Amino acid sequence: MAFELPALPYAKDALAPHISAETLEYHYGKHHNTYVVKLNGLIEGTPFAGKSLEDIVRTSEGGIFNNAAQVWNHTFYWHCLSPNGGGEPTGALADAINAKWGSFAAFKTAFNDKAVNNFGSSWTWLVKKADGSLDIVNTSNAATPLTDTSVTPVMTVDLWEHAYYIDYRNARPTYLDAFWALVNWKFASENFAK
Repeated sequence: MAFELPALPYAKDALAPHISAETLEYHYGKHHNTYVVKLNGLIEGTPFAGKSLEDIVRTSEGGIFNNAAQVWNHTFYWHCLSPNGGGEPTGALADAINAKWGSFAAFKTAFNDKAVNNFGSSWTWLVKKADGSLDIVNTSNAATPLTDTSVTPVMTVDLWEHAYYIDYRNARPTYLDAFWALVNWKFASENFAK
């Protein structure tokens, strides 16, 4: 069964003014869709055909891995954003952030530092470790913490330039400000609870 481009959890203009409909049109409608199309072409007639996306990400390499991981990473990223997002987390996730960094402000500074200094096309992730504590990890290109069974992805920010260049050009820190205004803490909290 071929993969399909998953529907966005909101309208393409719903993240404005932080992320424009034009960015979503290209980022989701072109880039994300291209990964889906390429993945389908690469797995047709192979043992990967019929496997779940997660299984493909965890067991493939090369072009199949790159496209499968980018489909998964992008789908996860869209859910990390919400038109009604922003603010600060509550409950167990807030407690874990405070336990690790001392405050939400300190966590945000640490996350931004990792993201701003993550070289090239990349992702910055908040992950839950096996002991229940949190960490911030950077991955390059299509790499994803989904391949590391000792962590659970909680939230991510896409740092490939196509995620922000239309709206913010090369100003990654300004894009991160927009990201914080949109973070879907409900989704992040659900991931933390897993």
